[in-house]
Amino acid sequence: MRRVLPGLLLLLPPLLLPPGPAAATVPAPPARPGFQRLGTHGPGGSPGRRLAPGVPPRAPYSGAGQPGGAGFCKSRPLDLVFIIDSSRSVRPLEFTKVKTFVSRIIDNLDIGAADTRVAVVNYASTVNIEFHLQTHLDKKSLKQAVGRIAPLSTGTMSGLAIQTAMEKAFTVEAGARGPSSNIPKVAIIVTDGRPQDQVNEVAARARAAGIELYAVGVDRADRESLRMIASEPLDEHVFYVETYGVIEKLSSRFQETFCAVDPCMLGTHGCQHVCVSDGDGKHHCECSQGYALNADKKTCSAIDKCALNTHGCEHICVNDRAGSYHCECHEGYTLKEDRKACAAQDQCALGTHGCQHICVNDGAGSHHCDCYEGYTLSQDNKTCSVLDKCALGSHGCQHICVSDGAASYHCDCHTGFTLNEDKKTCSAVQEAARLTSIRDACGCEATLTFQNKVISYLQRLNTKIDDILEKLQANEYGQIHH
Repeated sequence: MRRVLPGLLLLLPPLLLPPGPAAATVPAPPARPGFQRLGTHGPGGSPGRRLAPGVPPRAPYSGAGQPGGAGFCKSRPLDLVFIIDSSRSVRPLEFTKVKTFVSRIIDNLDIGAADTRVAVVNYASTVNIEFHLQTHLDKKSLKQAVGRIAPLSTGTMSGLAIQTAMEKAFTVEAGARGPSSNIPKVAIIVTDGRPQDQVNEVAARARAAGIELYAVGVDRADRESLRMIASEPLDEHVFYVETYGVIEKLSSRFQETFCAVDPCMLGTHGCQHVCVSDGDGKHHCECSQGYALNADKKTCSAIDKCALNTHGCEHICVNDRAGSYHCECHEGYTLKEDRKACAAQDQCALGTHGCQHICVNDGAGSHHCDCYEGYTLSQDNKTCSVLDKCALGSHGCQHICVSDGAASYHCDCHTGFTLNEDKKTCSAVQEAARLTSIRDACGCEATLTFQNKVISYLQRLNTKIDDILEKLQANEYGQIHH
């Protein structure tokens, strides 16, 4: 988060004295308590804050990204109002010096809706708001608007100018950001004379409203008035220069005041992966995707996004090395172009179904196996077993196939035929006998001889029986007649 700073109001009254010799040729008056001279620097730190005891002052800033710059600086976002005195005591060349001073400060700021916004209040006996905080949000148009400002002449109503800035320039309607934004409100007063109204009470109300006041005196400026205007500590908020000819050199001092040295750009951050600038010279470290910040807030360790459940994979997250991962899908699905979601695929069409006979697509990446007629699906739901081989017609029986159940069968023959030894083909019975007699001719001849002997014996026996019967009948007949 950016640090909340008090507001800073820049009030630049033009000097009433004519340009004098260069600062290098004019002896500098003795330093007075509460004042800073050009070329000297008070304690470093943000406006309105002193450094902790023992902390060395910040080195002067030499320019961010400028040739010869010794460091990198990003200005803190401000709602900055320049209040410039354009009374008749300010000669045209001197007023141009004041506008150059304002433009150089703008050069060192980050201007934009989310960064520093600038307004200018021009005053003499009357007060004119040249443009509001929300009017120019880019550096080019802002500097062009400053260049077009014309002096008003007559009077030096510094108190009225501060009051106008407080009541009309630092309002939300005029482009100032509200208290919740934590954007400082800032003002600097530059004068070469004494205010013609009661400036101390107005300045006190402005400071109480959260506006931080800087006062810059030139030549014969009333030193006590500068002290009454400026915020505490005075050593950091009151400046003095001898002539308008050197006032623009103060821009570097304000550049340092509004600058936050960026350790991310300097490379002094110590972050293992990513340095993030928080503004106001502060930063924090972050890690690349797939890594987590260690307890030292600088180094990073790989994390398992699959375990964290932040991967976004629809089906399966596969953890890879160095904290990376990839997504995969369940069987029957394929990874979409986003490499996270999964789409159902037709495994029957892909030929990856494993069915022995028939694959049936059920949609949504699902399928089931089926079998041809005469077969039944096995317990593995993929292979098939014969249900009735006789029905299949693949039994090989010449005449009749007889199913014995459970895929078993035997062959039989029509009437007048007998099953051959191959248990499949059939032969006629007479043909079988002929084949048998041919195969065993010797056996058949012996059998016929035996049969003939038996018949001959039986015939002789029958003849003897007939003789006996005839004799018995004759004997019986004779007894009857007697």
